[in-house]
Order: sequence, then C-alpha cells, then structure tokens
Amino acid sequence: MPRPEYPRPDWQRSEWLNLNGVWSFRFDPNNEGIGHCWQTIDETAYDQAITVPFSWTSPLSGIGKDVKGIGWYRRTLNWKPSEAGSRIFLRFGAVDYSCDVWVNGAHAGFHKGGYGTFEFDITDTWKPDGDNTIVVRAEDHDNDYQTRGKQGYGEIRGIWQPVWLEARPQAYVRDAKFVTSLDGRVDLTVAVQAHKAGPAELTLRFAEGAVTHTQQLTVSAGENKITASFTVNDPQLWSPETPYLYEGEIRLSGDFGLDTVSTYFGIREIGTSRFGGRGYRWITLNGKPVYLNGTLDQSFHPTGYFTYPSDDEMRDEIFLMKRLGLNFVRIHIKPEEPRKLYWADKLGILVMEDMPCFWGRPDEIARAAYEHEAREVIDRDYNHPSIFSWVMFNETWGLMSGDMTPGLASDITKRDGFLPETQQWVRDMYRWAKRIDPSRIVEDNSPCNGDHVETDINTWHFYINGYDQVRAHVSEVVEKTFPGSDFNYIGGNVQTDAPLMNSECGNVWGIDHGAGDSDLAWHYRYMMNEFRRHDKMCGFVFTEFRDVTNEFNGYYRLDGSDKHFGYEAFVPGMTLADLHSPDFLVIDAPPSQTVEAGENVTVPLLRSSFSDRYHGHTLKVSWELHYDNLGTRTVADRGIADAAWDGYGVAAIAPLTVGMPKQDAVAVLAIRLLNEAGETVTRNFITFDVRGGEESGVYDAEGAFVGIPVGSFAGNSFSHQWEAIQGAKVNGAGHGKFVYDVKLPDQSVQEFIGDIEILFEASAKRVLTRNVEGVKEQAMGVHYMHGAAANVEHNPNTYYMTDDELHESKVNVLIDGERIASVSLPDDPADSRGVLSWHYQPVANKLDEAGSYGYLCKITVPGRVAAVLDRSRNFRLELEADEGGLALYGRNAGRYPIDLLIRYR
Repeated sequence: MPRPEYPRPDWQRSEWLNLNGVWSFRFDPNNEGIGHCWQTIDETAYDQAITVPFSWTSPLSGIGKDVKGIGWYRRTLNWKPSEAGSRIFLRFGAVDYSCDVWVNGAHAGFHKGGYGTFEFDITDTWKPDGDNTIVVRAEDHDNDYQTRGKQGYGEIRGIWQPVWLEARPQAYVRDAKFVTSLDGRVDLTVAVQAHKAGPAELTLRFAEGAVTHTQQLTVSAGENKITASFTVNDPQLWSPETPYLYEGEIRLSGDFGLDTVSTYFGIREIGTSRFGGRGYRWITLNGKPVYLNGTLDQSFHPTGYFTYPSDDEMRDEIFLMKRLGLNFVRIHIKPEEPRKLYWADKLGILVMEDMPCFWGRPDEIARAAYEHEAREVIDRDYNHPSIFSWVMFNETWGLMSGDMTPGLASDITKRDGFLPETQQWVRDMYRWAKRIDPSRIVEDNSPCNGDHVETDINTWHFYINGYDQVRAHVSEVVEKTFPGSDFNYIGGNVQTDAPLMNSECGNVWGIDHGAGDSDLAWHYRYMMNEFRRHDKMCGFVFTEFRDVTNEFNGYYRLDGSDKHFGYEAFVPGMTLADLHSPDFLVIDAPPSQTVEAGENVTVPLLRSSFSDRYHGHTLKVSWELHYDNLGTRTVADRGIADAAWDGYGVAAIAPLTVGMPKQDAVAVLAIRLLNEAGETVTRNFITFDVRGGEESGVYDAEGAFVGIPVGSFAGNSFSHQWEAIQGAKVNGAGHGKFVYDVKLPDQSVQEFIGDIEILFEASAKRVLTRNVEGVKEQAMGVHYMHGAAANVEHNPNTYYMTDDELHESKVNVLIDGERIASVSLPDDPADSRGVLSWHYQPVANKLDEAGSYGYLCKITVPGRVAAVLDRSRNFRLELEADEGGLALYGRNAGRYPIDLLIRYR
C-alpha cells in the first residue's frame, strides 16, 4: 500500500482504514458517466486501474497520461468500526478540481477546489456487515479561475492526496485551534459536533501527562464552539534549533462514548520589532531577531509530481534543507502536504506557505474560488508551529486585468493591468488573513514588480548575475526602503517600518531569458555576503531547493543528488551551512580581484549577528592567505585578531591587510570566526588573481619555464573543437588530440637540460547539444511556469555544475609519437573552484563555461626521452583523449594560473 501512514499526524484518530492503493478507473471524455449512471454500474465497465493517491498524470498512478477532463474511480470494500453506533466519515486529503462522491449508489457529497481537505459523513449509507462501493467522479479542465499554482511541472488531476475512512462517536471534536504565548499560556478554540444535546467532558493531556486540563461542558445538537485555556509550567519553546512539541491528545467523553484525537502544539511567538533605536523592524521568533536563511520549495517529485511517494521522502526533504544550515522554507504557491508539515514541525524548520494562484483574470468567479480555498488552507494548517507566514499572492499572478496578458509579472510595463479594485481586493485578503490568524506574519503579494499594497513584510524578488550588478541592486533596494517611501509599492500606498527581506533570488534561471544549468556556487557566496552586509535585511529565499523540470538552479538535483559547491577547497571544513550562520563574517570585497605579486591589500570586514549567543564576548578572526604553487599548498600570510561581538545587526570590525604572494597564483583569503573555546563559528573566503608580470608566469620552483598558450596548438583531430573564455580554454569533443610544437631554449641560453616536466590543467569534456548544433535561445515567458521544456543543452549559459554524475576521460601524453604517460581525468567539473573561469567572464549574464576547471597534471619526461630533447631542443607534444574528450585551461581560465608549461632544468 502506498503511503500507509495516517495522513494527518497533527489530527489523528486511531480507528481508521487507509484507502490508498489500487482502484478501478475510467476516463469520461464525453461526460456521459452521470447520464449512464456510472456510479451504480458494475466494475467491469471500468477499463483501467489506478494507484491512489497519485494524480492520474503521474507515473506512480499507473496511468501516466495528462488528460484534462473527467475521471471516475471505483472501489469495493468491507469495513466495520469496532464501536457499534459509530459515525463513519470518508475523508479526502485533496482532489483536483471538483468531485462528486457516491457510496453504495447514494450521493455522499460534492467538493470544489484542488488543494483543500474535505470529508463526508456516510454513516447512513454505509453497510457495516457487507460490501460497500465508493465511486468518485473527479473533473479538471484547467479553467482560468482554478487555483493551479505551478502544475505545469506535473499536472495534479483527480485524487492526489490520501483517502481514508474514519470512525467517530455521535459527538466528536471536529477542530481545535491553539494559540500559544511565551509565558506558557495556551488558548484553544474547540469545535464540537454533536448529534444530540447533553453533558460532556473535555480533557487535554500533553507531554505524557505533565500538561493536563479538564472542563465540563453541555453541548447542543449541531456545532458547538468551546474555549479553553491552560498554562504550561516552565515552557519549552519551539524553534528550528529546539523543535520541542507538546504531543498528546484531546478527549471528549459523555454518554455518546469517547472521542480521542492525537495532536500536538509548539509554544512559540512570531512577530516583528525594532531594536537599538532603528527606524525599521526585524522579524522575531520568541521575542528575538531571527535571520531567515530560506529556500523556495516547489515540492515537486519526478514520479509522484506533487504527491510524495513515501513519508520517508517527506522527512528527508526537511533533513536535506537543515543539513545546509537553512532555517526556513517557502512552499511556493501551494499548501504543503500535512505529513511534510509535520516533519517541518518535528525536525524544526520555519515555513512560509503560499496560497495557490489562478492564472486567469481576477473576475468574481476566480475571487470566490480563491477565497474558498484560502480558508480551507489556513483552517487545515493553522496549528503547525513551523508555519510563521501566509503569502496571499505571488508576483501578481492572476491579478492582471484588461488587455494585459495573464502570466509572468516580470515586466514593469504590466503594472497598469493591476487595477485599483484588484489592489483593494488584495488588501482585503491580507486583512482577512490577519483577522482570522493574528498570530502570524501575512504578506499581501510577494512581488517582482514593486506592487505591494499592505503587508507585514516588505519583500522583493530578483534574478541577477554578476557581483557588481547584485551589489548595486541590493544596495538600491536597501537605500529606498524607509517608512513613507513608495518604492516597491503601488497605487499610492507607501512603506511602513515593516521588515525588509528578499523572498526570491538566484542567478541561473532567467539569465538572458534562459534556463541554463550553470555553476551557482560562486554567485551564491557573494550574494550571501551582500545580504549580510546590510543591517536592514533580515532574510532571503533562494530559488530553489531542488532543480525542477525546466529550472536548474537548485541546491540539489531533482532526484535529490548533491551538487558540489567546492567551498572546502578554500577553507577546510567549509560548507554551505557556513554562509547561513546567525553569526557571520562579511568580507566586504569582490569574490575575486586582480592584484600584483607582492602587493599589500586591505580587506574590510563586518560582523553580522542575529543571535545573542556570543553577545558581550570577544571572538577571534583567524585568517590565512594561501595559494597553490604548482601543486604545493603554500601559506603566504596569516594572523589572528580580536573582534568584540556586541549586539544584534551589522557593524564594522578591524580590516585585514594581507601581503600577496610574489608569483603568479590564485590566492585565497580564508577566514574563520572562532569562539572563546577555539571552535569555528563560521567560515568565509575571497580570492585574488595574483599576476607576476612575466609572459610565461612567475612561479616559485627550481628551473625555468616555457609557457605555451593552450589555444596555440598546431593541429587537432577532434570531431568538434571550440574555444571558450575569450580563448583561454580549448575544448575537444570525443576521441581526438591537441598537438603542440614545443621549442626549448638553445644551448646559448640553457647549456644542459637534464630534467623536463610538463604541467597543464585539463578536464574531460562533456559535449552539450549546443556544442554540436549551436545555440538556440528561448524567450522566457509564462510557458515556463506551465512546464515548457527548457532545451537546456541549447542554452548559451548551460554548463553542468559539479554533481554526483561523473563524466570521465583518459588522456595519453605523447612526445614525438611516443606515449610517455597517461592521465585519468575524473570529471568535467564546474563550481566555485573555477575561480579564473568566473573572474574572466566578459559579460555577467551571458556565461561562457563559467566556473569550469580542470585537474593539475604533472608529467615527468623519462630520462631517455630527455636525453634526446637535450640534443634536439624541440619536440611535438600530443595530448590524446579517449571518448571522454579533453578541455585545456590556460592562464586566464580554470583553477590554476598557468598555460601549458614546460619546466626544464
């Protein structure tokens, strides 16, 4: 049985039956099912089988066809509750978009809306001692008014969340909402449904009996609203670091029997506040500032689409976020499955949950449908302590009217389509959400178009590549953010002192209107520095957690495999989590800069603190300037300095002055922040391209060098060959070789040559479609949101970032036709280690094999061959690759600042 666990661990009863698994199924393309009474016909009329709870479009459903329209489900079963007289409910996690349900031929109910949970009381039609037939008719036509979100990645059609039966007594707890305070006070609003009036007792028992509360009730027939309050002594607060849950149960008892619901709550408060006389607010968790390191989660799975195949995979999603040091996630334009929200509660990660959007115009039908589903979402997910924010709309999708084309709102000229009456509706929705849930932060519209109306947080989106461009953009946003500013607002509305944070950012998707897959590691580190440089900013949302069908800028691949950022090569032990530390060292400098050998460089530093853990302490800034000298790690300079760690926010600390190596090198300034016990709090780095000023380079090594630009080959035999990074890199596809004519100094310069070594940087060459067929660019538009293919390998920006998939090659090194060595090249990598391939990108948003780099290859020429070369003083060098291909990196590309070098002595 798929998904065998109870679907709602936040609201669970013990007597239930999971209806996931195989159902009979039939499409109804002509809408004839109702007229022909398919709800009563024999199962043989259903011509397919489907696996519930997966959308019929998804592979896991067993159907795997994206068919709009109507689908019928049928299942026969026998089930009897253990308690006689129990009421029986048929429950659905979600069905897209509308559905009718029959039990034993009797109509049980109707529901419309693709994301909300619903149930039908089927007691009167259920046969406890015989077979029962359930029939579901689901209808999905992708109407403009439907809330659909990003279903283009994989359509949700029909049943797409679990289905189950549940037994309850004649009076039961339908719902309860918890509101917690830091002093331990817990207020509840409990909804009790009773079929007749009478006395009852409500008992709350949590934390293995450490928290209890009992009160006597008199319930009326129908729905009853009951309030209750109790106080938890010595409350344990919920946070991402300490996700303490008060687990227990709510019991309702009386002459009707006993209803027991297992549930939980977390004690935490979300808010915004000013600190230290600032004129702006930060977001707070439990009364203290929290820096929100977040990611955008599309919640898409390649086989189940928006339905996870298993509970373990939902748990692992939260784990994979937390291992990066993230403390929050934005669930993008859809509510999350309840079990994944449970794991967010249990493992500890804050959640910003979006309402799903529609893609048509905001007419009365669309508004009514949206409002109905928004209420269902908030009602269902109200008690999750992990959820700290509701986002009502995203990028004005579904809010454009008139002649404006519904879709992407990335063009500022479309602002006129966001009409004043629609802006008022957005304000109404914001205020409605605040009214029904004042305990959370609510955002009106998460904008890329500067069109806030009224909101608790002032967020914005950007997708920009290039250090200078990102720095200028973020600085502009910060400078224009202050109470009374109309920046980022529309319709005459202006900013309050609401917290400033980014709610979408990234670099790969959208560059030059493309969806190329390129190295994000380089961009990500300097973007984090720019965010933490500004005292006003209190968080970000990186797009995105995983790659999806046509966006390739995730921390992970779609299948969950790792991308390798390479930070550990710069600072031992450094991971992405170092960039998400609440106590952070900002290096206020470019990610790389060109300097002269031996130069002294001053590097400004800032401290950014959003934790009081070290306030009042003196921490240590430990730094080291190191570089690679032809394969030998060398330290040029190092030191340690005190840093007073006082108070929240951003402040300057003493800069560093470092002395550069006296040779060509990629120098790395590696910095660690140490606590008083000598433990590392966070790590950071920047790089320098150190230039020695001589044509063949200056290196600290015995002997002399002949430098040969990699592009100066005398010939090649590859089927496809091309240059990159302004000629500093040469590529050969498949089997083939590069040939170089090498001339050594004659006897008048070097009388005797005894030893010869060949050094070069090389990688395998993974051939992309554009390398053979040429670039084919696509305009970015709403079709991407609806799942259009990215044709990623035709994209000019594409260069696969280093990940778990290796592309290997083997290279033979020949001198005058004799093989003297073979070199194994493990991969064709691209990540932050390709410093020079980033540093020498001519255009920030048109990437040319950015971040790519190779492996340092050092070949010692055998003595017998060296004897010949001592006489001839010239030779033909061939670098011959197998089918894995070959890329050679020159002085201004890759990881090592060398051309093809011949070292002799």
